[in-house]
Amino acid sequence: MTLTGEGNYFEDFFSGQTIRHARGKTMCENDNVGITLQVLNTAEAHFNEDPARNTFGKRLQFGGVTIAMIIGMSTQDTAENAIRELSMDKIRLKTSVFHGDTLYAFSEVLETNAYDDISGIVKFRHWGVNQKNQVVFEGERRVLIKKKNQQS
Repeated sequence: MTLTGEGNYFEDFFSGQTIRHARGKTMCENDNVGITLQVLNTAEAHFNEDPARNTFGKRLQFGGVTIAMIIGMSTQDTAENAIRELSMDKIRLKTSVFHGDTLYAFSEVLETNAYDDISGIVKFRHWGVNQKNQVVFEGERRVLIKKKNQQS
């Protein structure tokens, strides 16, 4: 397993490479209420403590925020030299996330393919875990990334 570092051009990635991203994020009230309301998600499981207590035990974090946090924490290492995001597939929310849970991000390079003289496509598998090491999110992402000869 490699740790975060510099040099995130197309040629720096190889199939089978794994990355443990440096930052973690403890989920807070604003992550749930602020962002969830901005996208007009008003599901009671996010906002109403009373029924949530009888189903999940407490209010849930919005899954879209979980996805955004994991991808966001991975971009320092996987998209620093990105030209374009190409796709996001096979998204799975595996375990519920609650206020106070701390999330950590990991990535694996599934494949690399040269695209043209200036860039290549890297396919990543991203996943996030909570403080109990339970997987909370998995997904695959394809990114068009600059080659080293295109440094500027």
